[in-house]
Amino acid sequence: MDENKAKEIADVIIGQIFGVQNPYTLEEFKQKFAFDIRMTTEVTDSVTGKTTWVQNSSGNKFVDFEDLIKRDGDSMRPTQQINSVEDIMRLWQEVNYTSAQRTINSVNVAKSDAIYGSQNIYQCIDIHDSKNVLFSETSLFNEYSAALQRSNTCLYSLRVDDSNKVSKSFQVSWSGNITNCLFIKDSKNLSDCMFCSQITDKRFCIANMQVTEEEYRHWEKLVKQWILSN
Repeated sequence: MDENKAKEIADVIIGQIFGVQNPYTLEEFKQKFAFDIRMTTEVTDSVTGKTTWVQNSSGNKFVDFEDLIKRDGDSMRPTQQINSVEDIMRLWQEVNYTSAQRTINSVNVAKSDAIYGSQNIYQCIDIHDSKNVLFSETSLFNEYSAALQRSNTCLYSLRVDDSNKVSKSFQVSWSGNITNCLFIKDSKNLSDCMFCSQITDKRFCIANMQVTEEEYRHWEKLVKQWILSN
């Protein structure tokens, strides 16, 4: 997993939601859509000196998880005499490493930490059973999505928080079963709606008002252009 692959994933997400070619570099995509997402921090491996990534950089010493598992759980060292609690604290600091870039049963993971059963993950934290996810945290069962927070079962979606079953949608919060929508809050069972909150079982709504499909498609196109140009 590298920046080129991450950019390809961003291209797919933009294409599926907005129907246009992605106009952003990967860094521009990150700054525009994931500016408020908790992401990993770059640190230095205290053993090898190489770059690694962690979700919490408050520790003093880090070791890459891939290097750590090569030790097969054996980091024992020769016994030393202990004469005081201060001796214990000193010895503890000598072995007190924080593991970084931790993954379990995952492949093609970069700049991420705490990734489980996933593949093609880029700069994420605490992602489970997902594929092709960028700049996200604490989410599971997602695919081709970015800037997720505490959200599950998202497909081709961008900027989703505390939501479930979201597809081809942008900026969804505390909602469920949302398809082809923009700017949705506290709602469920919506498709082709935008700028709506606290409604259920609706289609072709703008700002909680029912409109015709023709009206909706007209404004949908303009709003999508507005999102990408601002």
